[in-house]
Amino acid sequence: MASAPIAIPGVKTAGGNNAFHNFHNDFAHIADPNERRRLALAEIDKAPFGWYHVRACVVAGVGFFTDSYDIFAVGLLTTMLGIIYWEGGKMPTNSDTAIKVATSAGTVVGQLGFGALADIIGRKKMYGLELIVIIFATLAQSLSSDSNSMHIVGVIIFWRVLMGIGIGGDYPLSSIITSEFATTRWRGAMMGAVFAMQGFGQLGAAIVMIVITAGFKGSLLTAKNYASCTGVCGIAVDKMWRILIGFGAVPACIALYYRLTIPETPRYTFDVARDVEQGGEDVQAYMNGQAGGKPDEVARVQGLVAGREKMTVPKASFRDFLSYYGKWKNGKVLLGTAGSWFLLDVAFYGVSLNNPIILTTIGFTGGKTVYKILMNTAVGNLIIVLAGAIPGYWVTVATVDTLGRKPIQLGGFIILTILFCIFGFAYKQIPDHGLLALYVLAQFFFNFGPNSTTFIVPGECFPTRYRSTSHGFSAASGKIGAIIAQAAIAPLRVRGAKPGATGRDASPWLPHVMEIFALFMFLGIFTTLCIPETKRITLEVLSGEQEPESVARGGEGEGEAARKEANADNRSL
Repeated sequence: MASAPIAIPGVKTAGGNNAFHNFHNDFAHIADPNERRRLALAEIDKAPFGWYHVRACVVAGVGFFTDSYDIFAVGLLTTMLGIIYWEGGKMPTNSDTAIKVATSAGTVVGQLGFGALADIIGRKKMYGLELIVIIFATLAQSLSSDSNSMHIVGVIIFWRVLMGIGIGGDYPLSSIITSEFATTRWRGAMMGAVFAMQGFGQLGAAIVMIVITAGFKGSLLTAKNYASCTGVCGIAVDKMWRILIGFGAVPACIALYYRLTIPETPRYTFDVARDVEQGGEDVQAYMNGQAGGKPDEVARVQGLVAGREKMTVPKASFRDFLSYYGKWKNGKVLLGTAGSWFLLDVAFYGVSLNNPIILTTIGFTGGKTVYKILMNTAVGNLIIVLAGAIPGYWVTVATVDTLGRKPIQLGGFIILTILFCIFGFAYKQIPDHGLLALYVLAQFFFNFGPNSTTFIVPGECFPTRYRSTSHGFSAASGKIGAIIAQAAIAPLRVRGAKPGATGRDASPWLPHVMEIFALFMFLGIFTTLCIPETKRITLEVLSGEQEPESVARGGEGEGEAARKEANADNRSL
């Protein structure tokens, strides 16, 4: 269906740049708010994939690059802090765990807080604020130091909690903004591409570590092990961790302008703000070449009230929230998205944040000098990311709109269950290189599997008025799983270890930890059954706000066909 010609501009919303087109203004001349909403959203849903979609993905994705860089650099951070601040060159397990958990704790607060606020006051007003928090906390963290009154661990924890709040806000905001601007046909690929920047963030952390290790090679060669890394070696390591952490603020600074200048998403403008009516003053102002009209405030309020009364989409309220999720068909979807993300992150973060430890355990690190030890650790992380994580992310991007979200997530949980069972029960019989292969495969199927789809689905299957809150709740459930993994399960790996043990003997309980992770992956199979298939269905049909017949009228039958296909997929699964 061809879009209606623009005759007389009316309401104009602020914002818009090369990355985010302001679709709302294209249909501001239409009087009926429901018709205006239908035409504007149909224009977005049917838009051919173009460069502005690519730019939108990049702007949102740079934030996820930063998030991932900051989160997964923590394994390298704690290693270097141990060299500097502890005799023997190793940080105690409790301190190591506390620093890693701090980011996840802050992330939970950010996901819940920013998620709810984006539904209450708007996506535009919140987007970019979370990046400012990340930039500030990252730079402050890189400039932290020990003192007589406060240990370095306490200082780092404080700043990582604050940084985590910003990172948490990025999850629901980037997901729903990408979702609400995306074309229906390639919405999954666009959201997957944003999330796939996590892989490049992990890659970036490994590359920066390799570069700075090579840069301080002369100083690092003066010590044979962590315990003897003092003097020029200790000074070099102290500079290295600050560079590693501080670099995480660079890409965030680049993306900040674009985030602060995006327009409000049309779906929020129509469904939540309901600011679809403007008076004659705006029309006259436009016709006279003025920047904007200044109508009588009483008349404007009357126009807004009239527009809100005509809108057929339910208005957001606490009572409506309870009513909507009180229905099992809606509540089970939230259970599916939140439960799947929780179960996934127990294993994903339990494994990924301990990459250096696991690489050491399976014999992929070590060396005759501190330089060789740190370089091997960084290269080991690089190999894991390139061999497993990044390919997994981009296979998802390539297939999520054809295979569907639900089959990818279900298949990922099944394969991960098998891999962790092999890792745990056959641990003693498998050589080091075999364990590394299993670990790389696990990283691949995390990302070509539930790690990607748990991010995508919550940004699609909920109504606009609660989409950000629901995504934030689902994501926060995941980070609670990460906290449990870091604080309760992962530390079990050293249970029964003898003082001074190395290699596999240093983590005698690692196979049992992997068996626990296998159980969580198995449970994820059942939570996946609660989510719908969302591929190539409009957001309004998915949330029940629009009937498929209406979509067929506006989209030449594609919505009805997609809905039938999805129902068939759900029955088969």
